[in-house]
Amino acid sequence: MPPSTRDREYRRKTAWVTALLLGAWFLVTFVVVYFARDLQFRFFGWPFSFWMGAQGALIVYVLIIWYYARFMNRLDREYGIQDEPPP
Repeated sequence: MPPSTRDREYRRKTAWVTALLLGAWFLVTFVVVYFARDLQFRFFGWPFSFWMGAQGALIVYVLIIWYYARFMNRLDREYGIQDEPPP
């Protein structure tokens, strides 16, 4: 049975937000480290690249997880998708 238009739309929205959040993860994880020498301004009293490696990346990771869970819960409610209860 081919997926319905509603199923394709759900999957397209899920793929879009996943790609967006993976882009944010890549930016925080690799781009900041790659350009660490060029990012020499102070942020909360520390060099920005050091602060991102020590605390900023962890904060961004938690925010990514929080946003993804919130978005997917709202999307599941919108499309009437429910998780099966554990056995």
